[in-house]
Amino acid sequence: MLYRGFLRLVDLLPLPSARTQRIIALLVILSQALIAVTGSIVRVTASGLGCPTWPKCFDDSLVPIARQDVPWWHQAIEFGNRQIAVWIVITLSAAVVLAVVRARRRREVLVYAWIMPASTFVQAVLGGITVLTGLKWWVVGAHMLLSCAMVWLAAVLYVKVSQPDDGVVTAAAPIAARHLVAWSAAFMSLVLAAGTTVTGAGPHAGDRTNPEAIDRLRVSIPLLTSIHGGLLVVFLTLLTGAAVLIARSGATAVVRRRMRVTLVVVCAQALLGIVQYFTHVPGVLVVLHVAGACSVVAETAILYQLMAPRIGRTSATGSVTASVPGTRPSAGSASAPRA
Repeated sequence: MLYRGFLRLVDLLPLPSARTQRIIALLVILSQALIAVTGSIVRVTASGLGCPTWPKCFDDSLVPIARQDVPWWHQAIEFGNRQIAVWIVITLSAAVVLAVVRARRRREVLVYAWIMPASTFVQAVLGGITVLTGLKWWVVGAHMLLSCAMVWLAAVLYVKVSQPDDGVVTAAAPIAARHLVAWSAAFMSLVLAAGTTVTGAGPHAGDRTNPEAIDRLRVSIPLLTSIHGGLLVVFLTLLTGAAVLIARSGATAVVRRRMRVTLVVVCAQALLGIVQYFTHVPGVLVVLHVAGACSVVAETAILYQLMAPRIGRTSATGSVTASVPGTRPSAGSASAPRA
């Protein structure tokens, strides 16, 4: 009964076009990645305890206030990071839910869409725990990994929003290549987890007011970096194997193009990590490396989805009979996301 009332309210909104749905879904990917990127800015500027409590900035104030023990710029950076999560991410998450519900999209699209606002709540709570536990390295790492997981799910949502609800799942690449990409995604998650341990032992604790009080990972950084790099080599090897299979098979042009883009992004991220290590981890490169990690996650997720896309049913004349709600039937096959 409650959901029916919600549907009646949503039906008062204009019907979003397919292009509008795709744009909103793309913005959701960017907003989820933004949480990780702004979080890295908080860390490298040592602003993690700029607001030392949660959900308030201070015990007696919801917003930053003039205090001698906490510089105003640390307060501004941490408070700004919280506002991004509240306003940008929640707004876009709500927008994608309203768009796909109004368009009466298929169940899996609705499920992925509803995950977005729900995950934002979880992210906010985990962010609060990060502050309240004094920036423990493993809590900070969990916060980063959750952001990466949400980037993956947002990328999957983007692809599914772009595909017709009444379509048929079709192989666009060899099944062996898709299996390799799936294995590469598993190792990618290990690469990310290993990366959080390097961060946990690295020079950017997130706060300079009392760094000795922050729980850091007391393990050799060269050792952790070697593990991180070794897992990256496995990840890249699996992706390269998938690329070889795709190049030698009848994979679609969309998959071939996305495979090339993914390899370029992964190689660029690896190079950035090497430069970051040998330049003693400057803050700017840390932020770029986090942004690169989100790009790798999104590209890998999109590649995996495009290898088995949902294609619109074709009539005897070869035209697509139905596609994404909000569009007109058009000649040819269903288009692929261009993000």
